[in-house]
Amino acid sequence: MFNSTDEVREGLNGQQYVASDEINTVVLLAEKLQKPILCEGPAGVGKTELAKAWAGATGRRLIRLQCYEGLDETKALYEWEYAKQMLYTQLLRDKLHDVLAGSQTLAQAADRIAQEEDVFFSERFLLPRPLLQAVTAGDPVLLLIDEIDRADAEFEAFLLEVLSDFQVSVPELGTKKATSIPAVMLTSNNTRELSEALKRRCLYLFIDYPSVEAELRIVKLRAPDLAPQLARQAVELVQRLRQLDLKKSPSVSETIDWARALVALNAAQLDRATLENTLTVLLKHEQDVQRAKRAISAPSAGSGGTGTAAGGAETPDIEYRNLRPRRRSE
Repeated sequence: MFNSTDEVREGLNGQQYVASDEINTVVLLAEKLQKPILCEGPAGVGKTELAKAWAGATGRRLIRLQCYEGLDETKALYEWEYAKQMLYTQLLRDKLHDVLAGSQTLAQAADRIAQEEDVFFSERFLLPRPLLQAVTAGDPVLLLIDEIDRADAEFEAFLLEVLSDFQVSVPELGTKKATSIPAVMLTSNNTRELSEALKRRCLYLFIDYPSVEAELRIVKLRAPDLAPQLARQAVELVQRLRQLDLKKSPSVSETIDWARALVALNAAQLDRATLENTLTVLLKHEQDVQRAKRAISAPSAGSGGTGTAAGGAETPDIEYRNLRPRRRSE
């Protein structure tokens, strides 16, 4: 367990995760208070990576539940292995014949089978899903409930018992209560509003797009072979692209992919041709690509022309009259 924010910072840095002071503080409080973290923010800013880094830094086993529309408790909690039950039934036919011997009526046969049903509804035939795995785990684990906003409100309500008491109910076996409280992180991309009941049970954390310096540190960690000057140019240009009125702004993960692509292409500088040929690594909608190409057509206001990289090569700049401020909710 972490004992200070400095330990959190060092632990996450050891997993190649650059965390802000706010992130370090919330992770420390989650450890101390044994409360889940609800982490919201735009897609691709490092919410899931934070859970992975937290698990790696503390030596916890990561158990991940990926949410989607229509997810129900049988997929998240447990289900019975019916095929295995049927196989055992076939293998134990002779034993069943002995159990039913002497039954005069169908009711008597059913009663005798009922006396043995605990055999077929035992942990031998129980297939635990992520929630039950986390609750019954004997070793330290971190439960990641990824993109909870994609699940239905009914499933969100079902989670309340797990997050409040760290226990789940299996009708055939009773209540399973955690002997060791797992660390829990829920992530959300804000596609829908989450309930107040869920938020009340969690520590809240919002991760936004990083600053230039923070993103540059991330790129240097994840793409160390990229030349420092080229890395800064790439990060600054991504930051400007995020100010455009795009359908999908480039995420931090896409910045890392782009930096690695520049290394793979042996790019020596960020000239206009290199940028236009690799824009689709950053932007995933054609209309965004075309808008970005139009925005690159002129220098920044007050810059007096395009930038110049080492060796005198011109670097592309974004025309600020094509930009608009982005609200936090976008």
